[in-house]
Amino acid sequence: MPQFTIIATAIVILIAVILVFRSIRIVPQGYALVIERLGKYNRTLHAGLNLLVPVIEKVNSRVDLRERVHTFPPQQVITEDNLMVDVDTVVYFQVTEPKSAIYEIQNFIIAIEQLTITSLRNIVGGMDLEKALTSRDSINGALRGTLDEATGKWGVRINRVELKAIVPPENVVNAMEIQMKADREKRAAILTAEGEKQKQILTAEGARQSAILNAEGAAQAVILEAEAAASATVLKAEGEAKAIKTVFDAVNSSNATDAVLAYKYLEKIPEIANGQASKVWVLPAELTATVSKITQAFQGK
Repeated sequence: MPQFTIIATAIVILIAVILVFRSIRIVPQGYALVIERLGKYNRTLHAGLNLLVPVIEKVNSRVDLRERVHTFPPQQVITEDNLMVDVDTVVYFQVTEPKSAIYEIQNFIIAIEQLTITSLRNIVGGMDLEKALTSRDSINGALRGTLDEATGKWGVRINRVELKAIVPPENVVNAMEIQMKADREKRAAILTAEGEKQKQILTAEGARQSAILNAEGAAQAVILEAEAAASATVLKAEGEAKAIKTVFDAVNSSNATDAVLAYKYLEKIPEIANGQASKVWVLPAELTATVSKITQAFQGK
């Protein structure tokens, strides 16, 4: 009997220890435990040490609360211009309400994937290929808005949606490469023509400026030459005037008589006659009067 008691006591103690260990739950950071009591949701346990009521309460699910990244396989989408493209997407999401993520939908990851596929086909299907290739940001925003609105009731928040790639058919890619090459050559030809045009304009402008400067220089030289000639003429006239005045003053100061002046006049007549430009010698009218004065002068003597 004592041996049976010891065994029973040991079994009870073992069961108690097991129940105690099963009642203790340590939840890691970034996770949550959904607890059910007698098959019904009771509460959510967060990071730290938590206690459960053995047998009555149990853990239904362990939910990851960290942001997760899910890559979907490439999906074939038909664009508005009836071209088949492969679209590869990535969704960043996070569980914000563990209870809703467990009880509101069976598998929220599969639901997000299917919703992404249908939304992507609706959005890209309303665009032509060129617009789809250049509108990634708008497609990402539209997808995120659609997914976030639908997943809100599941306790899931869509943080970001990215299109990894939009791959057109091979023949379309080849045609696009040819078009891009033609566009590059066209732009190069336009730039070359613009450069040549600008060069000609600058050359013509330079020639015009040079002609203007040459004309201004020539005009300035003519003006300076005319001013120099005028100055020389003025100086010559002033010199001759001073010479005449000097002679006049000398004659006046010497008290020369009419006979002397008449004699000097007669002395200069041969010089006038020997001039290079003199073809005809015309005797001045005063010659008779001059000779008369000289005769009178000699008679007076």
